[in-house]
Amino acid sequence: MVSKATAYVKSYDELEFRDDFMFGKVMEDSNLCRELLECLLGQPVGELSDVDTQREFRYTSDGKPIRLDVYTKDDITVYDAEMQNKGHNSIQSLELPKRTRFYQASIDTDAMNKGESYSDLPDSYVIFICTFDPFEKGLSRYTFRNRCDENTDLSLEDNAIKVFYNCTYKGDDISNELRELYRYVMEGVTGNDGLTERIDNAVHKARLNEKWRSLFMKERILFMDMKREGREEGREQRLVELICKKLRRGKSVETIADELEEEIAHIEPICEAANRFAPDYDIEKIMEALNDKEAVM
Repeated sequence: MVSKATAYVKSYDELEFRDDFMFGKVMEDSNLCRELLECLLGQPVGELSDVDTQREFRYTSDGKPIRLDVYTKDDITVYDAEMQNKGHNSIQSLELPKRTRFYQASIDTDAMNKGESYSDLPDSYVIFICTFDPFEKGLSRYTFRNRCDENTDLSLEDNAIKVFYNCTYKGDDISNELRELYRYVMEGVTGNDGLTERIDNAVHKARLNEKWRSLFMKERILFMDMKREGREEGREQRLVELICKKLRRGKSVETIADELEEEIAHIEPICEAANRFAPDYDIEKIMEALNDKEAVM
């Protein structure tokens, strides 16, 4: 059994369409991407230009960056398509509503950098293809547009639409093509619609792409390094918290080291840093001080 703390990480050959990396690579085919969008939206999509996968937006040096799975556009509309797996996270922790708000703002800001007025803003869709029911209401999809509370017949007509797709949906009130797509995303089984077969062929072809394999391995190593660093930082912060509790009780460095079964050489610099912020013992400031000290050593 794989614990939550040691979640299994797929190899490149195990990647499916529902995995972010594979989803992005398969969607680099603009024709296949257009077919997918038409299946999801149930309407024609124009010829796509600049299918950009893993598109990053960052507007200030210290601002929060975002990376969009698939970012593309036709003559009048911008499309952001995201593949969203829940994994071990709760639906609430994914913060999908606020994420779509931030994604939409980033897309609009990018468009305005090139436009002359607000009327130049393109129509837009922010799309989340979810392998779970994102709002737990049992619907096949959830489409959000800006409407007036006092008169719901009145739309803001800003043409900024967010759609969440529930790939677990089993009802028969959706198109056969969309039903087959949902089944393929969830089970990897192709249907008779043609689209899922073409996607599946693209997935198998992608698994033979050595350039993409190498890129995935580099990203996986970076991801594992970041996770390991995060765990180490978490352990160190927990140690700092324990030391501060003992310092508040007036315990000596030697006693603290003995009780925590740590070397005095490890405990002493932490105590020194912590005492600089006594009696509040601000953990964040103590961690910063320790990191600054490590940086100059």
